[in-house]
Amino acid sequence: MRHEFLDRYSRIDSIIHRLPTILKISVSVGLILSIVLIPAYQMLFYGIIFTGLIVVGVLCRIPLSFFARRILLLEPFVVGIAVLLLFQPNGGKIFLSVVTKSTLCLFTMVLLSNTTPFGDLLNFLKRIHIPALLVTIFALMYRYIFVLIDEVEKMNRARMSRTFTRSRTHIWKSRAVLIGQLFVRSTERAERIYASMRSRGWR
Repeated sequence: MRHEFLDRYSRIDSIIHRLPTILKISVSVGLILSIVLIPAYQMLFYGIIFTGLIVVGVLCRIPLSFFARRILLLEPFVVGIAVLLLFQPNGGKIFLSVVTKSTLCLFTMVLLSNTTPFGDLLNFLKRIHIPALLVTIFALMYRYIFVLIDEVEKMNRARMSRTFTRSRTHIWKSRAVLIGQLFVRSTERAERIYASMRSRGWR
């Protein structure tokens, strides 16, 4: 099970990692609000932010290629939503604005999640009196996403060991079946977890 999938570098030692959690979260939230609120034509502002994020990434001793891979992994969702804006008046400018702002916000969040352990983030949420149930849901989500990743890897290995064709059609059909099975297994696991938590006094 690859426990470093989401926050691989969150527990290394660097100047940024040693900063207080509240400071890192406050700066990240303030930066995201600034990115969202500053008009799109202020490209110098966005260039400064991007340069600053690169500098922080270097100070964190995290490979910049890691940030590039993470952002490219999430970028199709951003572009997929922003494409709809192309059909509006001045759609090209709006499209570039949304993609630029969303990419910088993603960069900020990837940087935060890889300089702050998830447990510290949960403790911060508790200190600012976020409802305990919501914090518990975040903790369970973080815990079981790795279980789902492990389940996908096992199912994929089982599929590959039984597949003796390179046909793209067959591969896509197999992936569709895998997704369906993963959904069923996830639902069954969630029901078992719910039942076990109820038996231990959770309401």
